[in-house]
Amino acid sequence: MVVTQENVAVNASSTPREIADTLRERIRTGDLKVGDRLPTQAELAEEFGVERGAVRQALRALQDDGLLSSVSRGSPPRIAEPPAPVLDEPQPTMVGLGPRMTEAFSAPHVSIDAACLTAQSLLPALAEPLRMIHEGRLRPERIDVRVLLPSRDINLAFPVPVEGDDDTVHSRWLGMRNAQGQVLQYNLQGLRSTHKIDVNVTFRALPFTPPVKLYLLNGVEALFAYYTVTRREEQTEDGPLDMYDAVGSESLLFSFEKRAGQRDAAFVEQSQKWFNALWETITTDLTLF
Repeated sequence: MVVTQENVAVNASSTPREIADTLRERIRTGDLKVGDRLPTQAELAEEFGVERGAVRQALRALQDDGLLSSVSRGSPPRIAEPPAPVLDEPQPTMVGLGPRMTEAFSAPHVSIDAACLTAQSLLPALAEPLRMIHEGRLRPERIDVRVLLPSRDINLAFPVPVEGDDDTVHSRWLGMRNAQGQVLQYNLQGLRSTHKIDVNVTFRALPFTPPVKLYLLNGVEALFAYYTVTRREEQTEDGPLDMYDAVGSESLLFSFEKRAGQRDAAFVEQSQKWFNALWETITTDLTLF
């Protein structure tokens, strides 16, 4: 099938990047489907009000992204087959979460749900997509983030002191939970004023200690990791602190994607139902202070 020019000029004198972004959106929404041919360079140049050189730059960018095939001086290129999903080996959370988060932020509407002990892994994972937004390389229109964290009022299963009822461990955890959550909220909500992005960040309190961490990205991917409790000693101003704790940044992160097949799709859907059920029932409002 050959796709003919159906659109009037989008913008007079569009830049190569704007041309590429417009064509990319047409591919994403299905206006251009796998196997379709693009209009000729002459037709695209007329549509966008540019010289053919700008069109060629845009087409090369789309080819580099794997969206076009058969880009040459001959016939117009075709929309390429999407790559088969790659089942990556599990990686430590601190390594694997960042690239997945960056990919999620390429969508116009970003939806991130997280259930975890603190926001320790979320903060560095968001650094790259935030940087790319500030550089103009990512341009989401809306960002919704929901985070489930343990309530300050419960007796945590971990971290806890090895012996005794010392409040030091709980106070240190609470300080981390609140400080990291506040930074997360500040960094994301700042995009409202700097980039006019509709941002919503909400926290709710769990009445239990989560034994696992879960990240749900745009409703299409679930990232899952176990908290493995270990005994460790930490030096403080008052001396060594012996505790049972879990170092979440080192937990292996398992990825499940809807596009990877029925098994993965079911895991993503059930994980989202589990998160939504907690959010809407037994959790409570959480104010970080």
